[in-house]
Amino acid sequence: MRVRPPAVLAGLLLSATLAHAGTPAPTRIPEAALARAAALQQAALQDRTAWELLEGLTTEVGPRLAGSEADARAVAWTVARFRALGFDRVWTEPVTFPKWERRGESAQVLGPSPQPLHVTALGGSPGGTVEAEVVGFPTLEALQQAAPGSLAGKIAFVDYRMQRARDGKGYATGSRVRAAGPSAAIRAGAIGYLMRSAGTDSHRLPHTGMTRFEPGLVPVPAAALSAPDADQLARLLARGPVRVRMALDCGWDGTATSYNVIGEVRGRRLPQEMVLIGGHLDSWDLGTGAIDDGAGVAITAAAAHLIARLPPAQRPARSIRVVAFANEEQGLWGGRAYAEAHRAEVGRIQLGAESDFGAGRIYAFSAKVPAQAQAAVAQIAQALAPLGIALRREGESCGPDLGPVQAVGMACAALAQDGTDYFDLHHTPDDTLDKVDPAALAQNVAAYATFAYLAADADGGFGSAPKPAPAAAAK
Repeated sequence: MRVRPPAVLAGLLLSATLAHAGTPAPTRIPEAALARAAALQQAALQDRTAWELLEGLTTEVGPRLAGSEADARAVAWTVARFRALGFDRVWTEPVTFPKWERRGESAQVLGPSPQPLHVTALGGSPGGTVEAEVVGFPTLEALQQAAPGSLAGKIAFVDYRMQRARDGKGYATGSRVRAAGPSAAIRAGAIGYLMRSAGTDSHRLPHTGMTRFEPGLVPVPAAALSAPDADQLARLLARGPVRVRMALDCGWDGTATSYNVIGEVRGRRLPQEMVLIGGHLDSWDLGTGAIDDGAGVAITAAAAHLIARLPPAQRPARSIRVVAFANEEQGLWGGRAYAEAHRAEVGRIQLGAESDFGAGRIYAFSAKVPAQAQAAVAQIAQALAPLGIALRREGESCGPDLGPVQAVGMACAALAQDGTDYFDLHHTPDDTLDKVDPAALAQNVAAYATFAYLAADADGGFGSAPKPAPAAAAK
């Protein structure tokens, strides 16, 4: 007979007492799992699987605009790689969405100081050529306060400068300028829209990204200027009226179907339950999608691969599921489709976490979990500490594609990457493989492998529970 240490007996007694009283027993991670995760972590730091995946995706496929021929090749490439990684099950699920295409773009200053401007069409913009005087605004709010008709026949220009931050918090405002600016310009009567790119670099490379047009408004050509060109336009405006000609060849072209690519490593004891990780497979068309988000797919797939290589008896109790989501960039289409298709199994997800913030080192870990799971979160954080990762008490979202799954009841964790330089590259031609540090990529893999293994092998859950579907609106 095995004699249990007093502390273990006390813990078992406390758990039994809480369960009997109707309070969920505390979630705990076994010591054996912690030891295996430590070994897995060290192996990950020396493993090149993520780098090889990322190098292959960005070289053999390149940019992967949703709905393009390259997007279809990326799906086939990922299915083949997931199978080669030794996942027990690999499958695809269709995702259908409107198809937007970019064919060409240009802009020029006319008049006494003629010169080209480096621009890129915003995703969702219609094509067309406009030539008009430019009216500048320092912020989105200033444009929104413009009187109706005050910009009739003009091009609106918002010159908001995004601030650099490790957590990328400045992007919230920058992306609002991109998403809401064109509609504000149209309401004021503008025939075109320009913005300083939502980015933190000073390169002559504009940042694309999705925009939206409010219902009832007729869309107008909308584009982003590189930071130096925004500076140039602002200097010209300070000298007097400026006239610009902008020509965009882009727009919607029917619908397209892509696929969420899913790979699963089967758990040894509770295979119907899982930890859900992943990134998005599509990218914008300007770069090769290395940091956004080829890295996220490579990191999470490599982490699952390391777990798949373990002997069956050493695998975690639950399965590890990796999803390479379709068309995140144009509206979370893959994430929303996944949430809809898998809503019934949300209660069987231990935790979810997505890698979609580049390939910088992970510096913090947090999780939105109930009280009974907080001790297990602390155990995971302690296991991550050798990687330079600190526990952050405030929870974060688990990533854009997993947001819809979180909304229907999935418990959520975040492994925060250092994004200090992320918005120098984001949605630009500079999003290429050479910007990725292999050592930082390996640290990410080590963190995701540690997190996924420990969450999947925990005794007890982390609070996932289905939320009721919203009531149908009355007709």
